[in-house]
Amino acid sequence: MLWEPPSPRVRELIRQGAELAVRAPEEWLREIDVATLSGPHNKELADDPALAAATRRANRSNLLFWAAANVQAPGLRVPPNVGPPQVDIARDLVRRGLNETALDAYRAGQAVALRLWTEICFGLTSDLAELRELLLVTTHSIAAFVDDTIAGVAEQIAREREELTSGSHAERLETVSLLLDGAPIPAARAEQRLGYRLAGEHTAAVVWSDGAETDLAALDRSAELVAAAAADSRPLVVLAGAATRWVWVHGRPDPEELRARAGAAAGVRIAVGSTGAGVGGFRRGHLDALAVQRMLARLASPQRVATHDEVELVALLTAEPKDAEHFVRRVLGALEGAEPEVAEAVRVFIAAQCNASHAAARLYVHRNTLLRRLARADRLLPRPLAENVVEVAAALEVLRWRPHG
Repeated sequence: MLWEPPSPRVRELIRQGAELAVRAPEEWLREIDVATLSGPHNKELADDPALAAATRRANRSNLLFWAAANVQAPGLRVPPNVGPPQVDIARDLVRRGLNETALDAYRAGQAVALRLWTEICFGLTSDLAELRELLLVTTHSIAAFVDDTIAGVAEQIAREREELTSGSHAERLETVSLLLDGAPIPAARAEQRLGYRLAGEHTAAVVWSDGAETDLAALDRSAELVAAAAADSRPLVVLAGAATRWVWVHGRPDPEELRARAGAAAGVRIAVGSTGAGVGGFRRGHLDALAVQRMLARLASPQRVATHDEVELVALLTAEPKDAEHFVRRVLGALEGAEPEVAEAVRVFIAAQCNASHAAARLYVHRNTLLRRLARADRLLPRPLAENVVEVAAALEVLRWRPHG
């Protein structure tokens, strides 16, 4: 297609607008993220924290790429953006068994980006002829850029799929997928292909990064930490995506040891599933680890490590985030916004079976200090703690895993 350059005046307007877009406010980026991760067609992207994080990185990359190109060469055709964030998306989609249709999320983001760009354009000129040319040129430019980028990522998906269907990694991922799907693959054959014993008890974990940059070495070290915390020298580690590792170990990782050692792996998070025996335990543990991962993402939790034992109730309570918020607000009242040490005093007091001496010892505070905090909590709660212990305990568990402040 012939690409006609705009007039000199409109080229200057495009450059000015692109300079503003390069510094787009965070709320604009969040609006694009919401569009690309909303709706039934994008549910598989939104439900997977690592894929959702990769999508957000790709959104920022695409916006900056198009804007920077138009600062340098206003109005000229922008080449496709097939940089690292897009390669990560391609790799993750293939490893999740998804196809190119997931890239339609880009078009939802395109619609929002175009609306926000139009706002910029209306602030650049009041001349109707200039505005008309400016919008015609840039609307065409944005559409072509998104089309070309989707085509480029689709080509990368094809290359990733070809690479994935050959080699030992492909065999491991295929075998794990068969086991997780409940396919009737003989255990002995699966063990041979995985190099992992399916008999006995297993614990599954998901190790992932949802940061702006993915440190692959840190991901792999964190997968090894899960094995070390379970004293298993022969774990099964599967590359489930560019920023995700699926891990299985024999036995049960010590959660406190895992927390203590995971602190050095910046940007990496670990969700530990349940422990179970045989192929059934292999499968169930993984599903539970995914549930923990989704809960941490849903609550935007700052916690780096979480186990299914700790959060099973919270995961169930927060399946519908708005309902969970209403529950916490109704049960805790003013305690929800109180000093963290007051809420923590109540949580530990309940966990200690309402024994003040034991709770004070766990918190390393004097018993009188604990009693003062409990008295303050009773004044803040809509109903006295003694009349509503179960609901307060559940609400405080949800509060514990949410961001502070």
